[in-house]
Amino acid sequence: MVGRIRTADVALVRERTSIDDVIAEHVTLTNAGGGNLKGLCPFHDERSPSFNVTPSRGFWHCFGCGAGGDVITFLTQLEHLSFAEAVERLAARAGITLHYETTDGRSSRPSMPTGQRQRLVAANAEAAAFYSEQLSTPQAQPAREFLAQRGFDRDAAVTYGCGFAPDNWDSLSKHMRQKGFTVDELTTAGLVKTARSGSVIDRFRGRLIWPIRDIGGDVIGFGARRLLEDDNGPKYLNTPETPLYKKSHVLYGIDSAKREIAKTREVVIVEGYTDVMACHLAGVPTAVATCGTSFGTDHITVLRRLLMDTDEFAGKIVFTFDGDEAGQRAALKAFSDEQRFASQTYIAVSPGGMDPCELRMASGDGAVRELIAGRERLVEFALRSTLATHDLDSVEGRVAALRATAPLVAKIKDRATRPRYANWLAGRLGEDVETVRQWVHTAAKGEAPPQPPPSRAVPVDSPQRKREREALKLALQYPELAGPYFDEVDETYFLDPIHVSVRLAIREAGGAATAPDGPNWIAAVTAACTDLVAAAVVAELAVEPLRRATPPDGHYVSVVLAGVRRPATESRMLELKSKVQRINPQTDFAEYMRLYQEVIALEGQVRGLREQEARGM
Repeated sequence: MVGRIRTADVALVRERTSIDDVIAEHVTLTNAGGGNLKGLCPFHDERSPSFNVTPSRGFWHCFGCGAGGDVITFLTQLEHLSFAEAVERLAARAGITLHYETTDGRSSRPSMPTGQRQRLVAANAEAAAFYSEQLSTPQAQPAREFLAQRGFDRDAAVTYGCGFAPDNWDSLSKHMRQKGFTVDELTTAGLVKTARSGSVIDRFRGRLIWPIRDIGGDVIGFGARRLLEDDNGPKYLNTPETPLYKKSHVLYGIDSAKREIAKTREVVIVEGYTDVMACHLAGVPTAVATCGTSFGTDHITVLRRLLMDTDEFAGKIVFTFDGDEAGQRAALKAFSDEQRFASQTYIAVSPGGMDPCELRMASGDGAVRELIAGRERLVEFALRSTLATHDLDSVEGRVAALRATAPLVAKIKDRATRPRYANWLAGRLGEDVETVRQWVHTAAKGEAPPQPPPSRAVPVDSPQRKREREALKLALQYPELAGPYFDEVDETYFLDPIHVSVRLAIREAGGAATAPDGPNWIAAVTAACTDLVAAAVVAELAVEPLRRATPPDGHYVSVVLAGVRRPATESRMLELKSKVQRINPQTDFAEYMRLYQEVIALEGQVRGLREQEARGM
């Protein structure tokens, strides 16, 4: 639709519509005297009638819940239609042609010709009845078997209007023309098409049929599933774009799910017709599915109205996708669209990647309900899926993963939750929380990530570099005192590259505990250095004063070495924690417990090292 409905047309719709006739289709009205009618309110539960209609004024009001308005308001609230949708439906009912205008008042195109909507809706309704009747014929055996194999009995088929399109060229078109519909109407409705020979043929042939209804319950199109081996068409075939059927706006099952969605303010997005049926039958009545297209902006508009999705009122949207690569791509696409919702978004992926229909067949109705109840936040799924594509056991892989995931955290619309997800991400990566938060902050501002990237490098003036230097001085100047402790701290605990070289030279020289007396020890370490820079540092450390004024003792040595060991031990602990968080204990329990026990041991070591450092302060 282009522009808005002309104001004069809206007034004409109100004037020509009998409000009592419209409301009487949904509410049993009785005479209340004085030209008024009354009944039980359809918007809240009540035992005595407080819902009043005044036909002469075209107005209704409920004294129980306070709702009220004109006939347009009644339809928007009852059917969860937009204002324009309600006006269009009433105009079609009254045979009024609507005109649209742009925001500057200029005329735009008129709506579909007077009566066309009624004719197209009637054609689709008749086609739905025809297909439904055909489901019981012998030719429809493959369709019945398909439904039965997926756990749907005859009652379910009737409930959802399932049908069968005969494997003939013109079975439907002949039936429809006998009912008085023209070829032009059938073509406009998308029920038939013209073959190369020029003859009119049915669009759907030899297929299982689902009627697709709009939010008000009118059949506006069909979905058709391939059944026969000689059918070379697509697996699923839908009605083409028509004046009624716009696939980017359509959600299968919305007509039966809308009231429960509005009541619970939760909607479940599934991928197919059978998934909607399975969810509804299993006790998840808020399930809907897109029809032949991906979930997009127009679908969001429909759902926001039902969910009352605003900054003040947020509902829940649960996506179900297959666990395969395509399903993950769809989930990441949904995460991008999520920012259009105020609602909280979740994803539910069943064990083995089964869809709701398959899960119901394998494990029953309860499993489907548990799948939806066990959902996880969509942002966490998006982060986990992205992390899974990187080697988190390497520094380069962690940097690449952080580069890919920081923008995802930055996209989270609720700024108050960004720090929590930055912490979550830091745990998975085994990185410093402040570093991850800085990356997220710069990504949110659209800036380049901090440089240099996260690494284990040690700044020149850092406390860790000072501790390493002090430990090396103790080993070179007081080997007899420091040796027994120092030799237990190998080069893996030293982060400065030059200090690592000096530590290796000390080991190559025989170790501090067995060092010879006097200058021979320094000479031996110097000779073991593999480069001139390390040899020069040895010369410096051999004469540089310690950082304490009094001579060292065993306590001081243990404090210094505890300080050297702690960062590397903490780093190892964080890396293992990130691995533990990435392992599913249900599928790899032994590895999970092995790493978990190692983490517990490292946590104990870190606590002990911190206590040693604290005693030296």
